[in-house]
Amino acid sequence: MLNLERLRTLHAVSTTGSVRGAAEALHVTTSAVSQQLARLEHEVGQPLLERQGRGIRLTDAGDLLAEHAGRLLRQVELVETELADRRGAVAGTLSVAAFATAARGLVPPMLRTLRERYPQLSARLVELEPVEAIAQLRHGDVDLAVVQDWPEQPLAVPADIASAPLLDDVLDVALPSSHPFAGLAALALDELRDEEWVGWPSDEICHGWLENTLRRNGIERQIGHTASEHSTQLALVAAGLGAAIIPRLGRGPTPEGVRFVPLVPVPRRRVFALWRNSSTNSPARRAALRALQEAARHSGTGPQG
Repeated sequence: MLNLERLRTLHAVSTTGSVRGAAEALHVTTSAVSQQLARLEHEVGQPLLERQGRGIRLTDAGDLLAEHAGRLLRQVELVETELADRRGAVAGTLSVAAFATAARGLVPPMLRTLRERYPQLSARLVELEPVEAIAQLRHGDVDLAVVQDWPEQPLAVPADIASAPLLDDVLDVALPSSHPFAGLAALALDELRDEEWVGWPSDEICHGWLENTLRRNGIERQIGHTASEHSTQLALVAAGLGAAIIPRLGRGPTPEGVRFVPLVPVPRRRVFALWRNSSTNSPARRAALRALQEAARHSGTGPQG
């Protein structure tokens, strides 16, 4: 009989593309992964991996077995979920992934609610960008993911992942308080075509959105400064080094030297939750989603999605 943990290891190699990636996903050493794969090859009596340059690739037998392993692991989770649903107890462990502003503005009140209502449930947060969160969700490393996209740039969500909207998050432009437009009640983005811009690093999903948004509004100026943290972006704005477009979710008090001006038309990003279809009936997952939706309703960022 094939060993489930060895199949899980092969599946991790298939989805991450490497032994190292599988080791990181499974939180074990690369030697432990190699040992599990060698034992699995012995069980099936044929090679499952082969060298390709400096890396490895799955053989045809390895691809076939990894595909079946993925279906089997989803079925195992479905059975475990149904058993947990029968018990009805919200207990065990739960891992939540969220992008930075959701990790700051939504997840803390959700975790507090879960701790107060379900002391037998241990929930933890890991901060991840949406694409990485989806990958870890599919690998089984996280149980619930909070992600974002924009109507003009929808996020690709795989068919085996379910979703629920949380909120529409409004973005405003942040200007130095000395800027001639800082006192306006509203502002069109194309009126800022001569500004320097403060944005996000190129490996973050918001960077591409900002570049495309500026371009659509006839603004071809390059982004001069980049920072992941909104507090750093606003410090650059306060210093008179550029303008920034900042979401309301997770936004703290307005720093001295910065003024927020609403934009017309209003830019919005969609914030939503994702989970594996096979965990839909999990009591812990359902409780976490309810707590997350409550946090979204009280966030005060904009209309609910």
